[in-house]
Amino acid sequence: MADFRVLISDPLPSLVRDILEKSGRIEVLEGQEPIETDLPSVHGWIVRSGTTVDAGSIERATALRCVCRAGAGTDNVDIPAASARDVVVMNTADANANAAAEQTIALMFALARHVPAAAQSMNEGRWDRKSYVGIELAGRTLGVIGLGKIGRGVATKARGLGMRIVGFDPVTPTDVTAPLGIERVKLEDLWGEADFISLHVPMNDATRHVIGRENLSRCRDGVRIINCARGGVVDPVALIEGVENGKVAGAALDVYETEPLAEDSPLRNHDRIICTPHLGASTEEAQRNVGVMSAEQVRDFLIKGEIRNRVGG
Repeated sequence: MADFRVLISDPLPSLVRDILEKSGRIEVLEGQEPIETDLPSVHGWIVRSGTTVDAGSIERATALRCVCRAGAGTDNVDIPAASARDVVVMNTADANANAAAEQTIALMFALARHVPAAAQSMNEGRWDRKSYVGIELAGRTLGVIGLGKIGRGVATKARGLGMRIVGFDPVTPTDVTAPLGIERVKLEDLWGEADFISLHVPMNDATRHVIGRENLSRCRDGVRIINCARGGVVDPVALIEGVENGKVAGAALDVYETEPLAEDSPLRNHDRIICTPHLGASTEEAQRNVGVMSAEQVRDFLIKGEIRNRVGG
């Protein structure tokens, strides 16, 4: 009989189960059903963004010792409730950083050159070059809000494209960002500097709707917004208003306040807003990385007591 039970409640590669079971001491449960039937007997819990680990779930999981978010954001885990129960919360923040940074750059290019709309026009049998005149990234200023691993990755890649980078982050030390050519600025100054703004911050009270009416009013006319962080950092009503009144030339979104995005959302099918279905970590490499890291971290915590990438508490 296994010493520990680990629940994987969101889809992850089969190697996650393999790593855990090869320890010889861990039984693995998979899917959403065990949340209702077996949660009280679970010692470790691996989730992605599809599972909410709230205070009620933590209270029911009486044997729970750790939760690992296979990815960076932990806003779907009630960290204070976990800490109150001495449940360790971990993430795999670096595992999908490059994938998210590349998705951001891809959306920036798509936004600058009208790639989705132009491709759709070809699918519809048209040959319309005049409607899709874009802009070049070289020589433009990119404002990066959040200079963690992903934000720094975006800045590095964008600088390689000839962009000037201005960045804001209240936590990351300047000596980490200075070698990357990032000009650190106050947030109130970033708005008026940037031609493009890319968001790489967690979702919390301080970041909720940071892209809203007030801050958009401070931006340059024709600013372009990219969000591959968390949906709640952008106020969709204010964004649409900004696009329609010309303040915002366009936006590219990979994340939304409620997912999946409602079929009747005005963000969909807007000719100056590009929407993708939360693809930031959707690469073969990132899926493998987050799976391996989460499995190894949970295994090593339960068997050896080792803690890596702890969040909060």
